[in-house]
Amino acid sequence: MGDNSGLATLKDLTGGLESGCFTSVDLVKAYLARIDEVNDRLHAVIVTNPDAVDIATALDADRASGHIRGPLHGIPILVKDNIATFDKMDNTAGSYALVGAKVPRDSPTVAKLRAGGAVLLGKTNLSQWAAYRASNSTWGWSSVGGQTYGPYYTNQDPYGSSSGSGVASGIGLAFASLGTETHGSIVMPSNRGNVVGIKPTVGLTSRDLVVPISLHQDTVGPIAHNVRDAATILSVIAGTDEHDNYTSAIPNEGVLPDYIRAATRCPNLRGVRIGVPRNGIVSSITFAPVNESYVLGEFEKAIQVLKRLGADIVDPANFSEETKSAYVTALTNDNGTLRLAANNESIALAADFSSNLASYFGELIVNPHNLSSVADLRNFTIHDPREDYPDRDVSSWDFVLSLGFDASDVRAYTAVQNDIALDKSGGVTGTTNRLNLSALIIPTEYAPTWAAPAGLPEVTVPMGAYPDGTPIIHGQRDLIAVAPGIPFGLTFLGQQWSEETLIKLAYAFEQATHHRDKIIPGLNSVLPRTEIVDVLGSSCGA
Repeated sequence: MGDNSGLATLKDLTGGLESGCFTSVDLVKAYLARIDEVNDRLHAVIVTNPDAVDIATALDADRASGHIRGPLHGIPILVKDNIATFDKMDNTAGSYALVGAKVPRDSPTVAKLRAGGAVLLGKTNLSQWAAYRASNSTWGWSSVGGQTYGPYYTNQDPYGSSSGSGVASGIGLAFASLGTETHGSIVMPSNRGNVVGIKPTVGLTSRDLVVPISLHQDTVGPIAHNVRDAATILSVIAGTDEHDNYTSAIPNEGVLPDYIRAATRCPNLRGVRIGVPRNGIVSSITFAPVNESYVLGEFEKAIQVLKRLGADIVDPANFSEETKSAYVTALTNDNGTLRLAANNESIALAADFSSNLASYFGELIVNPHNLSSVADLRNFTIHDPREDYPDRDVSSWDFVLSLGFDASDVRAYTAVQNDIALDKSGGVTGTTNRLNLSALIIPTEYAPTWAAPAGLPEVTVPMGAYPDGTPIIHGQRDLIAVAPGIPFGLTFLGQQWSEETLIKLAYAFEQATHHRDKIIPGLNSVLPRTEIVDVLGSSCGA
């Protein structure tokens, strides 16, 4: 396994377990020690599972008797604290409003992880309510978990609502983690965490008992060290679910492609057509400041790598101006009642949040504050001093309430359909169809705007890091957005249900570059030091 077991791959960990070199209990103890080392500085993990050692003990007994539950047997995984677990851990979305609330069962993604043999190690911190509360907060802040920081530079902005998951996977606080994405929240923290993130097509993974923003855009996906490990986790958590009717749209009657095989083939891309949407690289759509000249320089190098692998690069492969304008520019609706300059996506998210959050509250079997609506949540938040109001506002909820309608209204349906039509005519779907492309590539900072409104998949892989001498750029509330050593990624975009293709392309790029392995944390980084050998007290190699 080498001298850094905290960053071990699934092959490393499974090999050690199968050989008897260590046990699942050993793994759990090692990862818990790593969390203890850094969590007071990074705030990546909101709670650890008090039953983790007992779960690992049972899985070790299963292994000893020859019963292997699945590809993740005995492997510790963290999940974002908006994905419900039916155990001693709360599902808070980072808010005291949900501390003590109880769900009737595991969310289906968690149930599938357990069925696949995983040890639920704990819950990761997040931008509170998946970043759907305030306009003046920070990525990675929640009242319950505090401010998550990235590990590569002091006070690094973790970038995206699955911030704790990105940090935890990046520095090995577990084997991997689950995040959720509505608009950027898997790929963005993966991008800054030097890891692989897969944002699945909406409906490929169940969202039941995940604290929602929008059923039209929410999705659950893996964040891991490499493409193959992320693909393995996706193969475990994807599939149909009776509690989420969006999963009934999975093609081939719900039979999934072999995502793992897509990340094992020889990385030869001869004849694969990949497009470069130059007009999709828009400075105004990044989630935090970017050193654009350096990132785009590395992007040009990535294009050359794909060419050398045999890909046919179509450059430019631009979006239509109609789609670009509608996705990027804030619009008002026809009758002028939406004075907050909302575009289709923001209207759809607000209407969905009103309906979907009420549905989630209705499923709770314990609801300590008797919340039933956005108005109830807003009232709790502005009156509980732990929620840091008014320093952090509730502008997203104010917009929801000012909208005056929910997801049942034809105006909400129209907003969603408008964005889907724009994608089909001149977005990712329209462009890939028109030019006969397998995928598009774009620096990760610019990717979510083009995938989110139509629920399309993304895969991000490491592309590089800012070099020594890079000028420091501050983000919200003085977090560090750009500095030497902070990583960034490349995203592969595709049509609905194209994960197998995107995984193949991302794997080929990863294997040709190994950028993750080349990014060495500097003096300003925060990394745990505990390894498996520290738990065992002796050398152990796999």
